[in-house]
Amino acid sequence: MSRTAAEIATQPACWRRAAEAAASFGEGLPRPGERVAVTGCGTSWFMAIAYAALREAAGQGETDAFAASEFPSSRAYDRVVAITRSGTTTEVLRLLGEVRGRGVPTLALTADPKTPVMEAADAVAVLDWADEESVVQTRFATTALAFLRAGLGDAVRGVPGVKPVAEAAVDAELAVTEPLPEAVLAAEQWTFLGRGWAYGLALEAGLKMREAAGAWTEAYPAMEYRHGPIAITGPGRVAWVFGALPEGLAAEVARVGGTLHAHATADPMADLIRAQRLAVALAEAKGYDPDRPRNLTRSVILSS
Repeated sequence: MSRTAAEIATQPACWRRAAEAAASFGEGLPRPGERVAVTGCGTSWFMAIAYAALREAAGQGETDAFAASEFPSSRAYDRVVAITRSGTTTEVLRLLGEVRGRGVPTLALTADPKTPVMEAADAVAVLDWADEESVVQTRFATTALAFLRAGLGDAVRGVPGVKPVAEAAVDAELAVTEPLPEAVLAAEQWTFLGRGWAYGLALEAGLKMREAAGAWTEAYPAMEYRHGPIAITGPGRVAWVFGALPEGLAAEVARVGGTLHAHATADPMADLIRAQRLAVALAEAKGYDPDRPRNLTRSVILSS
């Protein structure tokens, strides 16, 4: 078993621990009514997109998500949340410095307490039990999202299809062990779809497949699928939907000969585990090392 596969399997336990950590974290988490921006790079940016959509849907306040390099410095926020597994990513550290200079409270989520982000943010949630040896992020990303999601408390109960983190962890246990469908494993192309906060998870699924397996993947909001992306679907190609399946979409995928993959009753974050497992399986089938993907490093540190 690759190190990545082993780390993927630990996610249910990591999420439960994240929920406990959020409950006792205290100051630093976004407060109801605050205007919040969430940021990160790569996988962390996609987790930011998911959390931002979930927080707004829960009625907790206006929430935007940006790649750290594209943060609009002219906008005013009550709090900025940064996700950075390594704690060393150049764009995130630069942004935190700029925001702090304007007096905006900042929260960082990281896996390494011995990195510059500890001094760069006002509050830091150290999720070191979810750190990874693999270059490719899996469990840290979902654990960070579980922490932020748990921090929303009971507000998420009003969001359709969203479960408490403890229930999501139960779904995750099935996602870790359930065999992947042969048609999904044998496909040549995968399009990932999601609505609301699940769109961020769709983006992350596509990235994971590209990083680990060099696969041909795309990701879109689910309702946009019929506005062009369906053109790529056909025999041997998969449309993978996170969360609720939009009405009529299954028939559209069948009409063009594609394979539909959907676990409508499963927590979308748990379904992301299946996509992570698929990425590892495809990488191994191609003879790639999923722990050390081509052209990637654990952290992007730019020269000054």
